[in-house]
Amino acid sequence: MALYEIETNQHIMISWAENQDDAVQIAEKHYPEEEVVRVTRRPRDIWVISKGMLGIRDSVEPCDTARDCLSRARGDKVHAIRLYMLDTGSDLHEAQRAIETNMSLGW
Repeated sequence: MALYEIETNQHIMISWAENQDDAVQIAEKHYPEEEVVRVTRRPRDIWVISKGMLGIRDSVEPCDTARDCLSRARGDKVHAIRLYMLDTGSDLHEAQRAIETNMSLGW
């Protein structure tokens, strides 16, 4: 099996599949209303995301702060972003990235 990156018009999925056709079928099974726009076989057996790209810098643990803001905002994304900006001094873009990343991680 190979690791595939499957992009639809709304999501990017990472999944193991036997071949490209199977990877497309995985996306169609889980997101049937979305169009598959790109399928790429990953060159290695791991998927890596840059912490800098997610706004994670230095020794600050933004996940804890973002989760606390989401909790205080009762899941309201816009309110959580505002709280994150107030708590950390982050700009709007950094706060949005931290909150949305934690929401996608299953806050």
